Amino acid sequence: MNNMNVNTVIEQFHQLPPEDKEYVAEIIRKQVIELRRDRIAQRAQEAKTNLQKGLVKSGTIEDLLEDLESD
Repeated sequence: MNNMNVNTVIEQFHQLPPEDKEYVAEIIRKQVIELRRDRIAQRAQEAKTNLQKGLVKSGTIEDLLEDLESD
């Protein structure tokens, strides 16, 4: 969405009565939550794929720190 559309939405939002503002805000909040869930699910699928391809390492914290220090 370009800046002009965002500004238009904000201006129109300001013109709404308080009850409608609360309703719209709740809808947007729920959509943001759903977007975050979708992103988490996508990241989990990527992690699962990487695990299946053998692209991840496992070990202890000490192993991780040792691996980071060796780079």
